[in-house]
Amino acid sequence: MHLHIFPLLLILTLSSAVTPPPPPPQLNLVLPSDAVAILLFKSKADLNNKLLYIINERFDHCLWQGVKCAQGRVVHFILNSFNLRGILAPNTLTNLDQLRVLSLRNNSLSGPIPDLSGLVNLKTLLLDHNMFSGTFPLSVLALHRVHILGLANNNLSGQIPVELNKLDRLKYLRLELNHFNGTLPPLNQSSLNIFNVSGNNLTGAIPVTVTLSRFHISSFLFNPSLCGEILNKTCPSNASTLFNSPAAPPPSQVIVSAPLSAEKHTNKIGVILTFVIGALVLVAAFLSIIACFKNRRRQRIEQGEAKIANFSAETQNTDATESSNVMQSSGSELQNGHRKSGNLIFCNNETPLCNLDELMGASAELLGRGTIGITYKAVMYNQVTVTVKRLDAGKTTNTSGEVLERHMETVGALRHPNLVPVKGYSQACEEKLIVYEFQPNGSLFNLIYGSRSARAKPLHWTSCIKLAEDVALGLAYIHQASRLCHGNLKSSNILLGADFEARLTDYCLSILADSTSTDDLNYRGYKAPEIRKSNHHATTNSDVFAFGILLLELLTGKPPSQHLSLGPDDIMDWVTAMRNDVEEDTKLKMLVELAGFCSITSPEQRPSMRQVIEMIQEIKETAVIDDNLE
Repeated sequence: MHLHIFPLLLILTLSSAVTPPPPPPQLNLVLPSDAVAILLFKSKADLNNKLLYIINERFDHCLWQGVKCAQGRVVHFILNSFNLRGILAPNTLTNLDQLRVLSLRNNSLSGPIPDLSGLVNLKTLLLDHNMFSGTFPLSVLALHRVHILGLANNNLSGQIPVELNKLDRLKYLRLELNHFNGTLPPLNQSSLNIFNVSGNNLTGAIPVTVTLSRFHISSFLFNPSLCGEILNKTCPSNASTLFNSPAAPPPSQVIVSAPLSAEKHTNKIGVILTFVIGALVLVAAFLSIIACFKNRRRQRIEQGEAKIANFSAETQNTDATESSNVMQSSGSELQNGHRKSGNLIFCNNETPLCNLDELMGASAELLGRGTIGITYKAVMYNQVTVTVKRLDAGKTTNTSGEVLERHMETVGALRHPNLVPVKGYSQACEEKLIVYEFQPNGSLFNLIYGSRSARAKPLHWTSCIKLAEDVALGLAYIHQASRLCHGNLKSSNILLGADFEARLTDYCLSILADSTSTDDLNYRGYKAPEIRKSNHHATTNSDVFAFGILLLELLTGKPPSQHLSLGPDDIMDWVTAMRNDVEEDTKLKMLVELAGFCSITSPEQRPSMRQVIEMIQEIKETAVIDDNLE
């Protein structure tokens, strides 16, 4: 019996070795529509296979790279710098109807941008730094909830649609470095605070709207045919002539219904009549002009003869002393763009407010004692208020008449929204005075520290970045426009204008100061290491250092004397100790890093003020984007 069983077992064993095992049960997954949309997107946009989207028994698309869900639906899809290559195909991501944030920045996606009108909940759309082509995606105009729109650095062309004004919640619009042409639409969203269209082919005048007027010239640069007030570039005249006036079309354009042959015949008659009428009008206008010219010429001859007769009579009865008195009482003299009223010289065609005697007799209030002089508030008899700085002869050098005059010609010509304008100066009677426009809201020093009894508190980060940007713009203008430097940047030399914008004062006067004067401990805190020696003058690099120290003062509410010994590695710990909102706030960390970057010991490693402005813009953009990433 055992002999019979053995062959049977052998057969069963061999058969089991040859027969393959049964296949595992198939996964019977019903993919959610959002997952299908993302997989379809990957199939067209991820030709380099960078996205690791796996479907298995533990499948959950909400855990995929770049995906964030709310109640199982995709609300954020962010794939920045993933080296994606391919196209953004229609009917893929456009099916994510709960999507609020779509950001595909810094990839290599190409082709046209598909219809996005189905993304009715979208608030942030960032497709910057790709290779998208075609025209502006008009479907975006249907997304009325969009706050942030970034299409910069692509290959988009055509016109920027005027319908962008319909996006009344827009805070951020970046369209630079494309090929857009035509005119710039008159954008006027009060919410818009980040904007750039530089590096396109836009033409014509920049519309003078409240919104566009707020932005710096850098938002419009590198559009060769763009012009207008913001660019300080005069637009070419488009004055129409008698024969090409668009307001009066020729009669041939008015005929709308006639047989073809009759229409041609009528058009010819219309053209002939137009030329005949135009010629008659031109002749009549020419004859009228000649008649007017003859009348005016006759009147001028008669008036000239009368003036000559009167002058001859007056010169016989007026002596030289009276003539001199008349010249002195006639007002101000204009010399090299400066108006002179007695011994008081007004800069940059400023209208003279008074003469020196009236200024010296004004009601004065001491505002403060600075590095090179004393500052007063002066209220004159006509209630005009100015700020007057009286230079201290013991703290200033190189202030001889000719040197001071040449220097003040340069400084007095500087005009910028973030500078307190110099209105005039005087160096008569051994007094050297500089007259500034009065600023009503005090100084940044007072804003930070308040009254002596009040405990200073760090400013909110929005105030810090607003004031820092104002100061940076003012410094950058000084460095570029005059090739000078501020040389004495500190919170007490930053005043607050009517809208509480930061305005620099006492700028470009350090060259007149005695560099050995170091009686102000806080001022020494602003001085860069390379100029703390007595024989070194301030430079643009030392202005950057002072800006970094000022930024730390804004962030901590503490004067520079309290962080003189901080090294670059200690700054973050110091600011964190002074305020409790740094740990979780990316924007504040970036501001602290900027302060440390500016206050590097080596002057060659510090950024320029233009680079500082770009960094501040990046921090502002990060803030806007973070605020919309819910």
